[in-house]
Amino acid sequence: MKTTNTTWQATVNKEHRELQIDPSRRLLDIIRGDLDLTGTKVSCEIGRCGACMVLIDGEPVNSCLTMAYQCAGKEITTIEGLHGEHEDQLHPIQEAFLEEGGFQCGYCTPGMIISTKALLDQNPLPSDHEIKEGLCGNLCRCTGYGGIMRAVQSAATKCQQQDIQLPTQQQIIR
Repeated sequence: MKTTNTTWQATVNKEHRELQIDPSRRLLDIIRGDLDLTGTKVSCEIGRCGACMVLIDGEPVNSCLTMAYQCAGKEITTIEGLHGEHEDQLHPIQEAFLEEGGFQCGYCTPGMIISTKALLDQNPLPSDHEIKEGLCGNLCRCTGYGGIMRAVQSAATKCQQQDIQLPTQQQIIR
């Protein structure tokens, strides 16, 4: 059975993208192959490790389990789309991961950072339990998670100090 390519449109890292693709292709393959954004990693390919995590309309999603038709017309953010005030600056979350040793080999780091962004957008001051819950879809095979926990705690503080636009609890409830 031959599938027909269709026009796929989405906003990827704040840039409108339009491709002619099979609508049943995985978002992971589109991001890495068609858009050449290789920060999103290929690992388990069954949605268990979080290395391929991206944000779709602000929600963390395993791109290995997401088909093109499921995210057409959506806003997609990859690790390449996360930066500080200027595009050449690190985001406070990225800074915190570097400063706190929230990585070892670095393979899981993009997914961890994306999940941290989603967590802090929903809960600017998470407890340790909430951090663990927010990162539960991400696996790290190298660290003992201590550096990752410190990095998320530090990132929360940095975002508040730098007045990064994270929603307030009242905005979340609305």
